[in-house]
Amino acid sequence: MITNLHRSPRKPTRAVVLGAGGFIGGAIARRLRSEGIEIVALGRGSCDLLTADAAIRLAEELRPDDVLVFVSAHAPVKNVAMLKANIRMGEAVCAALKDRPVAHVIYISSDAVYKDSTEPISESSCAEPGSLHGAMHLTREVMLRSEFSGPLAFVRPTLTYGIDDPHDGYGPNRFQRLAAEGKDLVLFGEGEEQRDHIAVGDIGELVLCIALHRGTGVVNAVSGEVVSFRALAEFIAAQFTSPGTIKGSPRSGPMPHNGLRSFAPSAALSAFPGFTFTPWRKGIAAMCAETSQAKER
Repeated sequence: MITNLHRSPRKPTRAVVLGAGGFIGGAIARRLRSEGIEIVALGRGSCDLLTADAAIRLAEELRPDDVLVFVSAHAPVKNVAMLKANIRMGEAVCAALKDRPVAHVIYISSDAVYKDSTEPISESSCAEPGSLHGAMHLTREVMLRSEFSGPLAFVRPTLTYGIDDPHDGYGPNRFQRLAAEGKDLVLFGEGEEQRDHIAVGDIGELVLCIALHRGTGVVNAVSGEVVSFRALAEFIAAQFTSPGTIKGSPRSGPMPHNGLRSFAPSAALSAFPGFTFTPWRKGIAAMCAETSQAKER
């Protein structure tokens, strides 16, 4: 759960966004900046967390009254080498915070930290990851808890969609690109597994709420809705004039998460009255419209 140290919103003096050049980090930086918060946007080019002097370089950027939003990761983690690299990145951030503590740290984690469950997952569900990606994020959470004694929040997003996704991830991001190009939408199996999806802009909005209220604890970034990948593909195809065909394909293994990954309502809804997550139909329709407009320019 999440606890707000500020009952009324207070705009932080400055936010340092570590990973601002990425998909989620960029959305967070844009949303904070739109509220008039000064942003220090750090990406791999300006602060590579895998260099020998990364901790020193990051510490030089930090001030005592900063909010540090830690998004940087090599993801998704597919092997042990990537896991080790991400832990090294976490070590650099922890070392920098030891040298230069800040007012507030917000870490962008992942719902992959949770154990699979047939029941809806909440912030109090068992954090027992079944993948290297989940293990990486949970390890970095534990590292931050151990090394940073100030206000600390963990945001755990589920599958995230938006037009700027560089990974072309299976689901809305890939489906809308293929539909816009008139290509076939190929499903894993028949696309029967059901998942929750969240708009990237909602993560930016949630981080803003946490920063304004100096939130601490754990909060899931989830819509609370589940939908099958086939239903997503059909909905997305209907947003374009000449989409390709939706096709199934043979599976090479079992369905991830036993075919279902659902969530209880996020703690964000009670922590931040007035905050809502975008329903998937509304968010994906807006994403497809933005893609269509970009093609027409």
